[in-house]
Amino acid sequence: MIRTSSHKAGLAWFAAIGSLWVFVLVALGAFTTSIGAGMVFRDWPLSNGSLNPHGWLTQINEFAEHSHRLSGTVMGLITIVLAIWVHRAEARAWLRKLGWWALALVVVQGLLGGTRVMFDRIHVPGFEMSLGQMLRIPHGVVAQVFVCMLFAISAGLSRAWIENTLGTAGERVRRLGRWCVALLLLQLALAATMRHNYAGMSIPTFPYSTADGALLPATWDYRIALQFAHRVMAVAIGIAVLVYSHFLWRDAGLRPLLRSASILPVGLVALQIYLGAQIIWTGRSAYMTTAHVLSGALTLATIFVMVFFTHRESIEKSRS
Repeated sequence: MIRTSSHKAGLAWFAAIGSLWVFVLVALGAFTTSIGAGMVFRDWPLSNGSLNPHGWLTQINEFAEHSHRLSGTVMGLITIVLAIWVHRAEARAWLRKLGWWALALVVVQGLLGGTRVMFDRIHVPGFEMSLGQMLRIPHGVVAQVFVCMLFAISAGLSRAWIENTLGTAGERVRRLGRWCVALLLLQLALAATMRHNYAGMSIPTFPYSTADGALLPATWDYRIALQFAHRVMAVAIGIAVLVYSHFLWRDAGLRPLLRSASILPVGLVALQIYLGAQIIWTGRSAYMTTAHVLSGALTLATIFVMVFFTHRESIEKSRS
């Protein structure tokens, strides 16, 4: 196969499908955690010693965990094909490297998921969580980085990127976008830490921190601190995204398509805050919690790909 930097529709569509499939994986992982089914199978990589464990289609806990494992396998196969295809077909070195990095990351993610199961009984002195339970946190964080990587590959393979049909952003927009992505990654890392420390309902009221309407919690421990920090970060992200979207809309160097898309981050952040409130108001409904995690990944992916497009010129210049 001849390497070129021209638009390759088949490869671009395959990358886009992989980027969509990752949300199936995120949703199943979130639902598995939300219903406490992460250790329903005590072995790995098989489930009860089988690729098709008896009864997994009829038991919700087993269905959630085994579906998550199967979707992870499919994601791994997609990433293998994508990395090889990009390496053989794509002339741009930075994009070929990104394909291999995505493959490395999906392998790391799979190993984190497996060792979480195998190390579940290993006690860590001074901590409430076992070693396996601790590994749930990096497993959740790496998943978000992997989402960004897949979307970066899809963006780089798109016709809009290759033909540069979206315009050139100013430095202020690029800088604000980087801040938004950094804040979102920090928030998602904080959320994973909070979630796996069972701190999701440590402050059981919203939007206030107490039943009598106080902004600050009446008492503090590390779970309450995690939950409160998550709420403060949500406010910071809401402000940052509003500012970013405002200047993105006003940037004359960008084409109308990207400028008009500036409403998407605002809508997604608003939806994310609403779903976060619903978690509190419903007493941590598994479905609301799953939707909140999925919406968080979608928010990060959307803002990341917009920021990535606004950095097209510098990426192509420095990594060609």
